[in-house]
Amino acid sequence: MKTYRVRKDDKVMVIAGRDAGKIGKVLKVLRKKDAVVVEKANVAKRHTRPNPYAQQPGGIIEKEMPISVSNVMVVCSACGKATRVGYKYVEADGRQKKVRFCKKCNEVME
Repeated sequence: MKTYRVRKDDKVMVIAGRDAGKIGKVLKVLRKKDAVVVEKANVAKRHTRPNPYAQQPGGIIEKEMPISVSNVMVVCSACGKATRVGYKYVEADGRQKKVRFCKKCNEVME
């Protein structure tokens, strides 16, 4: 299975498409589609029927749709810029731990 540098709950910036420049949190990573769902980005309107069993009203609902992983960049928490992500090993408790780091400011991302 593919590995991505973007994880759930990461803060990302959309770099391509209609929502370019928007910053949001990753809600879901869809590995089979090579896509992510970003909060308040790529919003579409869906017409839904009421479902009395699930207590859902009908109407027009705004829903976040998937965006390709290649169209988002992780935003570094230290420098606040959209950046590429690298990996390095850090000594912790006498063991090597693999961590992600910002390629711009070289700070470890949690």
